[in-house]
Amino acid sequence: MGDLLGVAVLGAGHMGADHIRRLDRVVSGARVAAVADPDPDRAEQAAAGLAGVAVHTDPVAALDAPGVAAVLIASPGPAHEEALLAAFARRLPVLCEKPMVPDSAGALRVVEAEARVGRRLAQIGFMRRYDAEYRRLKALLDGGGLGRPLMLHCTHRNVSSPAGFTSAMLVNSSVSHEIDAARWLLGQELTAVTVLRPTPSPGAPEGLLDPQFVLFETERGALVDVEVFVNCGFGYQVRCEAVCEAGSARIGDGHTMVVTTAGTAREEVAQDYLVRFADAYDREVQAWVDAARRGEVTGPDVWDGYAASAVAEAGVRSLETGRRVAVDLAPRPELYASVSR
Repeated sequence: MGDLLGVAVLGAGHMGADHIRRLDRVVSGARVAAVADPDPDRAEQAAAGLAGVAVHTDPVAALDAPGVAAVLIASPGPAHEEALLAAFARRLPVLCEKPMVPDSAGALRVVEAEARVGRRLAQIGFMRRYDAEYRRLKALLDGGGLGRPLMLHCTHRNVSSPAGFTSAMLVNSSVSHEIDAARWLLGQELTAVTVLRPTPSPGAPEGLLDPQFVLFETERGALVDVEVFVNCGFGYQVRCEAVCEAGSARIGDGHTMVVTTAGTAREEVAQDYLVRFADAYDREVQAWVDAARRGEVTGPDVWDGYAASAVAEAGVRSLETGRRVAVDLAPRPELYASVSR
């Protein structure tokens, strides 16, 4: 346990650069050993000031850099499958940002590849499982004091969407977090999805169907609804309310600072996910590093990544057709026993 875990970070964009900072300045027990990004200038900039870091444009080459003992994948989703399979071939522990693989067929190939290894190597970056409020809600629901969960009401709002953001990405990028959170909180698979499309907000870019209202059904009869609004204009807000047989519990309202001055009070509203979930990201990466140094892998697994991709894929079909779409999951390998870890 004395040696630092050498991590290759694949992707040096917004998320990757933040993870490089986190590994260097926040997390204990690890160091950045390599950085890979197709843009060499961006890779060099992300690695600037870090000693002994190999910089590559080829992600697979970064896995073979000196001192690399683990991999953090923060590249765009379509690049994840190749990187995961390369890490599995080298038996390297991986933390892979969501979506694990955007399409369910590719995600299933990753599940099958890890199952062939015979042990877990990958943790998937559903960081809400590490958020203090979500963990309290999970413990409350698991404790059974409120009875059986009947419904989850979820809100997911962003200030604005990045260039190139599509209507489908509201489901397969933004709502993918709610998909995993619902599966985890309820301990159930999602079995069907319906996406409703209100009149788009005037703040949405031309052609973007924003906001959307997404309704999920679960295997034991609970309902989950999500309002996703990625151009709300005022802040980043994530809320979740569980309505149960004997009561309800809501999170997301109090994650803010209230400033009182000159006879007025105002609440600060986070402007992006790196602010709202900073503590969750820190806990997630620290847990991954600690487990990797013990020779273990914990947290959301590749089945969770596959299930999220399959549900999101059904959601995109519902968005396109206006119909309820059933979720078709492959048989679960024995290696992945439960959604309620």
